[in-house]
Amino acid sequence: MDEEYDLIVLGTGLKECILSGLLSVDGLKVLHMDRNDYYGGDSTSLNLNQLWKRFRGEDKPPAHLGSSKDYNVDMVPKFMMANGTLVRTLIHTDVTKYLSFKAVDGSYVFSKGKIHKVPATDMEALKSPLMGLFEKRRARNFFIYVQDYNEADPKTHQGLDLTTMTTRELIAKYGLSDDTVDFIGHALALHKDDRYLNEPAIDTVKRMKVYAESLAPFQGGSPSIYPLYGLGELPQGHARLSAVYGGTYILNKPDCKVEFDMEGKVCGVTSEGETAKCKKVVCDPSYLPNKVRKDRKVARAIAIMSHPIASTNDSHSVQIILPQKQLGRKSDMYVFCCSYTHNVAPKGKFIAFVSTEAETDNPQSELKPGIDLLGQVDELFFDIYDRYEPVNEPSLDNCFVSTSYDATTHFETTVTDVLNMYTLITGKAVDLSVDLSAASAAEEY
Repeated sequence: MDEEYDLIVLGTGLKECILSGLLSVDGLKVLHMDRNDYYGGDSTSLNLNQLWKRFRGEDKPPAHLGSSKDYNVDMVPKFMMANGTLVRTLIHTDVTKYLSFKAVDGSYVFSKGKIHKVPATDMEALKSPLMGLFEKRRARNFFIYVQDYNEADPKTHQGLDLTTMTTRELIAKYGLSDDTVDFIGHALALHKDDRYLNEPAIDTVKRMKVYAESLAPFQGGSPSIYPLYGLGELPQGHARLSAVYGGTYILNKPDCKVEFDMEGKVCGVTSEGETAKCKKVVCDPSYLPNKVRKDRKVARAIAIMSHPIASTNDSHSVQIILPQKQLGRKSDMYVFCCSYTHNVAPKGKFIAFVSTEAETDNPQSELKPGIDLLGQVDELFFDIYDRYEPVNEPSLDNCFVSTSYDATTHFETTVTDVLNMYTLITGKAVDLSVDLSAASAAEEY
């Protein structure tokens, strides 16, 4: 270990592993260490025995739940947009050759106490029970504008400058109701709260286009895909990638201490009496607690069930977004469900998650609206954790700390953090201009 590296990565969470892979592909000499004896960090996947031990303090779950090894329960459950930034990143690094994906069955939104399929195109808008007849026509016109919009072709802009016009102003032009705005902003554009309404409309339009483009290969099912055997495969895939390009991985390295020189810049990492020298460090918040601040709490319920969620067309994998206004909250709530069809549970079993950002001193009770949608559950676990964000200035200390995972059930915010960190580290952006049709060879649609 007593060598010099361009960069040392601490923690094998998904963000850290993606960065390790990207930087190794760039030709940097990377050492990647983790205090744990497993990959994944906070974003690991657990078998049933591990899940039981973590939340019940015992390692012997009831036999009727099936074999422990058939479970792959993600601690940070998130779907991927088929045409989204994470998939483009996976293709860029060629890590897709280590993974197999399967389409998600459905994407739904909670509105006025009921679950509805999310309409993503002008034709789906006309069929949706979410809107009345006249509202459907207005929504269809808006969807057509978004579908036709091409940032490089002013003819498609219809005289509107979406870089200065707010989303609120764009929506007002089409006269859409608050309920329609709700599902467009939260279930299609995947905003976490309503701040987007006062921000440039270009971001929302781009998000909607990614959603529609992701939906296209699946004939209107869901825009999302998910790895077989769960997300635990992603960190390991990037670990293999990094190793192929000369990266070194060491698990079970206790007490990793980041060392600094007289100027306050990182100069190495010490563990078990050995020091590896480096120019930069990438890590999750737990490795540099003095360079982060507590942001907020995330509340999550994990359920094992023997049936699909009602009103989702018997979907074996599904996402349901509960917009903040529908619940009288400041932030959205998310329901994620996957099953044996994605090899994350034994035959006949489903794994569901309900998550949100905690807004009270009783986060567990806040999850009730989402839990109520699940119906009868075999087992229910609660997980409350703090979110942290970096407060240091990387240009001064060469420490690049990731932000903790949020409550969303999609990866768009997660991969944005990764790409921003990559740019800070290298001074350049990742080229994600790839042909996504190449992904089909790696995906089991």
